Amino acid sequence: QVQLVESGGGLVQAGGSLRLSCAASGGTFSVMGWFRQAPGKGRDFVAAIRRSGGSTYYGDSVKGRFSISGDNAKNTVYLQMNSLRPEDTAVYLCAADTGAIVSRSRYDYDYWGQGTQVTVSS
Repeated sequence: QVQLVESGGGLVQAGGSLRLSCAASGGTFSVMGWFRQAPGKGRDFVAAIRRSGGSTYYGDSVKGRFSISGDNAKNTVYLQMNSLRPEDTAVYLCAADTGAIVSRSRYDYDYWGQGTQVTVSS
């Protein structure tokens, strides 16, 4: 049974940093990523990493501030979030896919975690 478990969310002031973790079990995935969903809004792509080679991809709103990395031995991905803004407030969800293409669409990911809340105060 596949499980994705996120951790590391919380409350932080604007300009601060947080590091999210996503531990995967029950499978090996070619792509792992992060999406976020604010109240009343859609699920937006944040970042993704390819397991083989470590190529990374970012949404436009987080480029230069967020960094995704992975530890293949631990089947875990991390999202380092710096220079946080109030508009980054959302539930952050880990996603995993077994396909060959790194997609920015939520519909292309097969597995999801429950999410972790990130709140940035102004």
